[in-house]
Amino acid sequence: CQTLMAAAALRRWLDGLGLAQYAEAFEQQAIDLDLVPELSDAQLEQIGVKALGHRIKLLRAAAALATSRGRAAA
Repeated sequence: CQTLMAAAALRRWLDGLGLAQYAEAFEQQAIDLDLVPELSDAQLEQIGVKALGHRIKLLRAAAALATSRGRAAA
């Protein structure tokens, strides 16, 4: 049940960024919102986020997520 809640939270976050098309790729790699701030550009590309603009948008949002959760992004 907690896994489903985490997946739903990730999907909402991606949808809010206009990047919902990547939800399945994140889920296939067991990446949840707790791990998102630790992702690198290369890792995003590796899981299928090919567009540079989308990777930049995700990295910026991940940094903001880390700040809002009170920890530094990796």
